[in-house]
Amino acid sequence: MPVERPSRGRSRCAHSRLIGRLRLPTIYAWREFAPDGGLVTYGIDRVDQYRNAAAYVDRILRGARPGELPIQQPTKFELVINMKTAKALGIEVPISMQLLADEVIE
Repeated sequence: MPVERPSRGRSRCAHSRLIGRLRLPTIYAWREFAPDGGLVTYGIDRVDQYRNAAAYVDRILRGARPGELPIQQPTKFELVINMKTAKALGIEVPISMQLLADEVIE
């Protein structure tokens, strides 16, 4: 059941509860799913993306032509691991992966 973007409130929680009942290990692109029971999230750092977007807006407001600005790809990504979910699913997450994570939810 792929999820393209984070849903709000009840629907995200309902999705997480369903996945929990089915005991499916899940990996999401949005960090909002980790505290709700997602096993792993790996995706762009949205705060960094917003900062980059603001820099683009600033350049345009200062006279830069939008068509001449370079296309930028995300460069900063976040890895969040929910160890509580891993334990409930009987999954052992290697310590090396935990050390790489930006956040580990106990």
